Amino acid sequence: MANKKGMSGLDLRAFISEFRAVLPLWIGKSYQYDSSFFGIRINGEDKNKFHLFIELGVRMHLAGELPEAPKNPSGYSMVIRKYLNGGRILSVTQPGIERIIDLEVGKSEKRFHLIFEMFDEGNIIICDEDYRIIQPFRRHRFKDRDVVAGELYTLAGPAAPDIPDAAMMEEAFLNSDTDVVRTLATKMMLGGRYAEEVCRIAEIDKAIPAMEVNPAEIYPAYIALIGRAEADTDPCITPTGCWPFPIGGEEAITRFPTFNEALDAYYPKYEGEREKPAKGKEKLTKEEIIRRRQVEAIQSFEKKIAGYQTIVDTIYEHYSEVAAIIETLDAASASTSWQDIEDILKSSDLPAAKAIKKVYPSEAAVDVLIGDEKVKLYVHETLEANAARYYDLVKKFRKKRTGALAAMEKFREQPKKKKKAEFRPMKKAWYHRFRWCYTSDGVLMIGGKDAGSNEEIVKKYLQGGDHFVHADVHGGSVVIVKGDTAHWDEVAQFAASYSNAWKAGHFTADVYAAYQNQVSKTPESGEYVARGSFVVRGERRYFRDTPLGIAIGLQTEPELGVIGGPVKAVRAHAEYFVVLTPGTFEPNDIAKKVLKRLRERYPDDWKSIKTILNAEAVMAFVPPGGSDIREDQ
Repeated sequence: MANKKGMSGLDLRAFISEFRAVLPLWIGKSYQYDSSFFGIRINGEDKNKFHLFIELGVRMHLAGELPEAPKNPSGYSMVIRKYLNGGRILSVTQPGIERIIDLEVGKSEKRFHLIFEMFDEGNIIICDEDYRIIQPFRRHRFKDRDVVAGELYTLAGPAAPDIPDAAMMEEAFLNSDTDVVRTLATKMMLGGRYAEEVCRIAEIDKAIPAMEVNPAEIYPAYIALIGRAEADTDPCITPTGCWPFPIGGEEAITRFPTFNEALDAYYPKYEGEREKPAKGKEKLTKEEIIRRRQVEAIQSFEKKIAGYQTIVDTIYEHYSEVAAIIETLDAASASTSWQDIEDILKSSDLPAAKAIKKVYPSEAAVDVLIGDEKVKLYVHETLEANAARYYDLVKKFRKKRTGALAAMEKFREQPKKKKKAEFRPMKKAWYHRFRWCYTSDGVLMIGGKDAGSNEEIVKKYLQGGDHFVHADVHGGSVVIVKGDTAHWDEVAQFAASYSNAWKAGHFTADVYAAYQNQVSKTPESGEYVARGSFVVRGERRYFRDTPLGIAIGLQTEPELGVIGGPVKAVRAHAEYFVVLTPGTFEPNDIAKKVLKRLRERYPDDWKSIKTILNAEAVMAFVPPGGSDIREDQ
């Protein structure tokens, strides 16, 4: 199911199936609209034009039109043009049902791969024929792969499976510690709703532990679902999203002839298109646009019904003529190649031969002009079987028309959305230069970011009644607690997380606290105190095995701003937050991931607060060293 967060691997497979159907295609000009949106003009046979629209990490589909071209093309769009403009798309593949699309492009006796990664924040990567990276849009260095020029791209290629095989499912089930539906959703990459559909088809209780299920009983249902996405679609938009075919008994609001048309209607237009309407051009509401598209879809169905019904009638009206063509070509193909048959037909002056306009050797079929209608006939099938093919299409589109008419009757204008809440941006405070957070009971704690700021906060801001806190490791933030708090576990976690314990990959650390009058810069005789370091004399209060963890969230009340610190403290002040633990992603990379998660969780349009919710604001709270996002939050 495609939703506002993005398309699944199965949705991309349905898109690929439709895209392959219009091959051969040639790459035209490429455009970059911003850091996420790209467009590629594509040329087909008979002067057909197509528009490939990509929102990295979210969607990829053929669109009715592209946004207006930028006045100045971006650097990466020029890279795509340099290597691929005018090249022929030779194939479109997807490794399994990963959210990866690989376009193989031939140009000037060379071959290239234009790869689209549609997971996380998304990426575009140009590779040579051996999958050596020429230029990625986004450069990354991960624990198990590098996406930089000169490295091999490892997620696609000849070794990548077309469809996950039964052995892969067996291994996933044997190593699973959860139920069937979750195993299918995660390890077999289906997502929740499609995983439930596989369980329904296989008649397997979705709550059974995966280790107790024989994979051979469920694998055929898995393959059947993939096959339907490729060859038996019934595209529609429902209250929950955009589907290549409806599942789970959910009723369609609108049906479409193709999945690409459904995706184009479902996803909002690129905001750069939101300009004032041209003079004299009516401005439609969202409801009017949906109703107009419903009417257009019904008109398209009626046109197809009439066309296919005419073909059925034509076949039976010219029964003898059609039967003779089928019989003659069927007999000829038994002893003569289709290439020779095509040559004979081209050189013949017989009216029956001249009526044959095109030959399809791979399908054993021909286009025949019968009366005023061009009809595709399959010569190894009877006349009645040929007619039945077209009558099945008549019934299919009658059913779609009935569904669309019923959807129109049920459609009601949605109430207007409430006006978005207006938030007051957080005012800049003196302590925002440091690491900072308020405890659950409203006590301010500040921490240094380096030796210089450690020195500063002790000299300037450590006062009577304050507490000095530090992780019991070499290197880390000096933390000052401005007053007393009932939540010392939060203070300890703050100090532990912004220390070298995080950088070392530890998950716990010891922390100690002391009073202001115990802290000094005066060393013992013969010793030296480095910049940013201090001497603590007297008894200290210890917090042993403090768990490391930092939350970064979006606070909306009383002021709107990004905050970060101990998990409990941030949870008390922010409705939307993400929890980090020591891990593998570098600070810049994890900041981008956190930003994306917060934007997804924010209920309104995040672009309205992008001056507040941005990468720089998030980065201020990311601990030093590698981090992972904790998923069980």
